[in-house]
Amino acid sequence: MPTYKAKRKGVAMPNTNYPPSKGHNEDTKHRTQLQTIFKHLQTNVATASMITEATGIPQKNICRYKRDLEKAGRLWETEKALCKKTGFRAWYLTTDPSKAPQQRQLTLF
Repeated sequence: MPTYKAKRKGVAMPNTNYPPSKGHNEDTKHRTQLQTIFKHLQTNVATASMITEATGIPQKNICRYKRDLEKAGRLWETEKALCKKTGFRAWYLTTDPSKAPQQRQLTLF
């Protein structure tokens, strides 16, 4: 039985204390941002700062999606060079397999 927290105009309001559920909008926003980053990097090689400028997606989100795409084998770091936006050394990223760096197989002997 719910407890009653406050009365409003003579009507008792139930206190459910349920945490807000993750809404459809948050999940859609996540998926849309991930797709936007993926599509942008299909045609462009860019740093996270450059992606933020081009797409409007916050850099913190880009870093999280970068990790997810790297783990899935869908994103590669092509080179570490000066960023055209910030002037600092940063990794240039791509999701285009033809621009991915060649894998170097290490030998034990």
